[in-house]
Amino acid sequence: METKLPISAWPEGDRPRERLFALGSSVLSDAELIAILLGTGGKGSSALDLARQLLQQYDGIFSLGRSSAVRISNMPGIGPAKAARVLAACELGRRREGKNISQRTIIRSPADAARIAAAHLRDSDRECFLVILLDTKHKVLSEELVSVGILDQAPVHPREIFRPALEYSAAALVLAHNHPSGDPDPSQADLRLTRQLLEASVILGIRLLDHIIIGDGEFLSLAEKGYFKKWEVKM
Repeated sequence: METKLPISAWPEGDRPRERLFALGSSVLSDAELIAILLGTGGKGSSALDLARQLLQQYDGIFSLGRSSAVRISNMPGIGPAKAARVLAACELGRRREGKNISQRTIIRSPADAARIAAAHLRDSDRECFLVILLDTKHKVLSEELVSVGILDQAPVHPREIFRPALEYSAAALVLAHNHPSGDPDPSQADLRLTRQLLEASVILGIRLLDHIIIGDGEFLSLAEKGYFKKWEVKM
């Protein structure tokens, strides 16, 4: 097929949107789904051409979802509107995955909390803090993003962590944040913040169960590593 033709000139059976209606979205390739989001191509390129170029540039949808709107919009033929649609779709996918994981979930281990946190944080190129709020049986009440920072740090204050916990009358919480570098080892700032939060949790009567750090395909639990026991902060 000559991809320089606009998609509207293709046979109906080859057009991504028509294929979606006829066969369902699951049969479409990543490039076809992105082409539907883009809507139109650029000079000398179809929407599918642009979609393939995007996927090649970012080595797949995972890295594409971590990019910024400005960077994507600077690619020839994309622009702000198309970049916004692509990133909005990526974010909807992350949120849907997070809701599917956390719906009626009971946190029984650091791995349970890490799965929820990773759905929110793993694609971010900025350091972000997430609070997972729990009831008395450690069932998830809500997940709240409380801070978005710059590339390697996200200033956060204990009051920002505990404010949503008080609003939801949470009995316990798990704090999670990502390291865009991919290395989940805690910094001294991470350790200082966690100790402050443990002390505050005693005063407020809201149990801090763990602080999870999300890296590249892995996570670290400060509670599992023994920091909570070491600090001997008791409720």
